[in-house]
Amino acid sequence: MAGGAKEVLTLQLGHFAGFVGAHWWNQQDAALREPTHVQEPPGELCPDVLYRTGQTLHGQETYTPRLILMDLKGSLSSLKEESGLYRDKQLDAGIAWQGKLTTHKEELCSKNPYLQDLLSAEGVLSSDGIWRVKSIPNGKGLTPLTTTTTPKPLIPTEGSIRVWSDFLRVHLHPRSICVIQKYNHDGEAGRLEAFGQGESILKEPRYLEELEDRLHFYVEECDYLQGFQILCDLHDGFSGVGAKAAELLQDEYSGRGIITWGLFPGPYSLGEPQKNIYRLLNTAFGLVHLSAHSSLVCPLSLGGSLGLRPEPPVNFPHLHYDATLPFHCSAILATALDTVTVPYRLHSLPVSMVQLADMLTFSGRKVVTAGATIPFPLAPTQSLPDTLVQFGGATPWTPLSACGDPSGTRCFAQSVVLRGLDRTCHTSHLTPGTPLPSLLHACTTGEEVLAQYLQQQQPRVRSSSHLLLTPCKVVPPYPCLFSSSCSEKSLVLDDPPSGTAVESIPVLGALCSSSSLNRALGDLAKELTKLDLRRWASFLDAGVEEGDLDELLQELCSLAQCYQGSDSLMD
Repeated sequence: MAGGAKEVLTLQLGHFAGFVGAHWWNQQDAALREPTHVQEPPGELCPDVLYRTGQTLHGQETYTPRLILMDLKGSLSSLKEESGLYRDKQLDAGIAWQGKLTTHKEELCSKNPYLQDLLSAEGVLSSDGIWRVKSIPNGKGLTPLTTTTTPKPLIPTEGSIRVWSDFLRVHLHPRSICVIQKYNHDGEAGRLEAFGQGESILKEPRYLEELEDRLHFYVEECDYLQGFQILCDLHDGFSGVGAKAAELLQDEYSGRGIITWGLFPGPYSLGEPQKNIYRLLNTAFGLVHLSAHSSLVCPLSLGGSLGLRPEPPVNFPHLHYDATLPFHCSAILATALDTVTVPYRLHSLPVSMVQLADMLTFSGRKVVTAGATIPFPLAPTQSLPDTLVQFGGATPWTPLSACGDPSGTRCFAQSVVLRGLDRTCHTSHLTPGTPLPSLLHACTTGEEVLAQYLQQQQPRVRSSSHLLLTPCKVVPPYPCLFSSSCSEKSLVLDDPPSGTAVESIPVLGALCSSSSLNRALGDLAKELTKLDLRRWASFLDAGVEEGDLDELLQELCSLAQCYQGSDSLMD
């Protein structure tokens, strides 16, 4: 393992988790393809934390995500469950059968046109040593520059993407994909709708043994496993799968970090009462059970509320996105995830998963919130102190945990990452003798600027901060969401050139233990008390009893009380 990296194994559970995961692996793959001689500095992030090396039967070296993925029948589209990466084609061709032969023909799923376009854009290493990408039919192309010219800001086929496998660009190991055959991805029947259904899946010997076998395969090849990260849908039955998986990991791998990212797709409609009630119940059961077995749990959503009353999706000043498209929502959440997970993926002086969780979750506060500024709005003529001062006393990031507006709430602990700013912008370069606009302008390093800013915003709060030069990659198939563009130094432009597309962006991301969770979890409990489960017998039939709801309410209220504190920052 290069550089003594401490490995992390990812469990990706659910269809929307597949969307977020596909974008995240694509972003990491794009960073890996970046020529090492144009990175500055090389190796801030250690890919070996989440990726593994391997070898095919013919000796070809591979580099694939350390990943176990569970989804439903019909979710793979044209992707093969066993993967084609390690297939022995010569052996397949050499098998001869002398007896009678009956041929059964099965129609293959056609590849999404968007995926076909992407597959025609394979990269090549040119004579000058620069990785370049061929143009593809609709005119999109990639270069090692931060921006590239494209004729259209939006891809017309984005709305046709129904499954995450339509835009996944990385190869997966044959041990990665596990399809749950007893439930369907599409259609009205055979859906994985309830928490109890998900729990029961990992009580079945077939799926439990399959998961344990894959866990042992990946864990045994690690030099030092620091822990597990679970990307899990919380709105449907996968909340039960995630809870049972976390319980298994806690029992078998005691002492390892378990960080769970609970994922929610876009906005919902009041016209689907059963679906909304199930979403409420699955969310509550998932949060309570996952917090009991995880080191840290963080809901991730572009919605404004965890409850039954729909709230408008969050707003990003520099993004134009369609909240009804999972392809868009998952891309934004993946960008936030790629940033807030930086501390335990660093090459130098990483913060382990256990250390990160211990810092954020003291006093029983296992649930944290996330936020991000995408992209970080630094104009070409500004320095980091200039931009931070412009934020004033407002929270500088957009909330991403459906816990309402964080303004005026109390922060108990936070981990903040700012990435993608050129080193020359980290500090102020005022002419000698010019009065300092703020204390931030007196700082001599970017790290000092960020730490000083967080101290000013949240005094007496336990804070950890990291400043990286490495930006976040947003090349296709990442959607074109940006209302502003970036210069070649990844700086947001006030007046972007016409027809440019962004390839990499600066991002500010944060994880916070916040008193906003007292209100969010408390409101969730209040809505549950109004439910008459007898009206939703199908949820009970899925393996949940009425007594379980009473116990759930007590645990949810206890969890909410952990976040009690004055809403005044000055108290």
